[in-house]
Amino acid sequence: MRCEDIKTVLIIGAGTMGHQIGFQCAVSGYDVMLYDVFPEMLKKAEERLDSLARRLVKKKMISSALAEEARERMVLTSDARKAGENADIVSESVPEDPKLKGELFAKFNDICPPATIFTTNTSSLVPSMFAMATGRPEQLLALHFHDIALSRIVDVMPHAGTDATIVEIVVDFAEKIGQIPIVLKKEQPGYLFNNMLMAYLDAALSLASAEVASIEDIDRAWMGIMHTPAGPFGIMDSVGLDTCWKITHYWAEKKGNTKALKNAAFIKSHVDAGYLGQKSGRGFYTYPAPTFESPDFLTKGTHTQVI
Repeated sequence: MRCEDIKTVLIIGAGTMGHQIGFQCAVSGYDVMLYDVFPEMLKKAEERLDSLARRLVKKKMISSALAEEARERMVLTSDARKAGENADIVSESVPEDPKLKGELFAKFNDICPPATIFTTNTSSLVPSMFAMATGRPEQLLALHFHDIALSRIVDVMPHAGTDATIVEIVVDFAEKIGQIPIVLKKEQPGYLFNNMLMAYLDAALSLASAEVASIEDIDRAWMGIMHTPAGPFGIMDSVGLDTCWKITHYWAEKKGNTKALKNAAFIKSHVDAGYLGQKSGRGFYTYPAPTFESPDFLTKGTHTQVI
């Protein structure tokens, strides 16, 4: 297998990141199979893809013609065999559960050609947690994306058993889809940026759960001093509160961190109410017009928690 041999990309999971990764690959000229076991997720992905295309065209990142061509190169399906039988590289974006990831990769190990490379877009786990379960551990590594409209950085993280040639191919592939690969020397949960981001979000959650200040005021403090378009709670809404909870809860339990468990419970109260962030129309803020985007947010806030 060489990078030049990659023609078809399989995306497992049509959620927040899966549809973005798939679209970026299609924009770069690859045929894309976007797979999800839930037909309703595929239906939602259709809407998200159209919205993403409009967003990138509006930002002048791609042309309308290229966006249309990319959409034509994408096939959305809940048929696993159809999705994987011709895949040259796989990108997995399913919930942060090592058992689930291992089971899914094992399923596609039986479907995909022997040379197919497996990559995971996991945000907080490491490939070695489920490498053996995939059936091809030497061909597995992490290829982690961020919001493609905001960043071109991708993390490339092999585990100890990953073939060095596979790492080189994935680095080349990342560059061919217009990304800037950062290769980690060893496995690290959360990679580089996410490690820094999680410390930042944990601090904000601790302040809110202890009722030191309102969600809006915590965001206002950060935005007003750092001049960012969103604060920690606006960022969590964009990531998805269900994802934030899973990551926070998983590592809090694993490390026995009482403070982090309290933070996880704070997020879970919103998730249980159906407030998942931007994707559900409501999280810590309501969408599509959250108050932190208001021109007078910094000077005329209500100083009260939204939820």
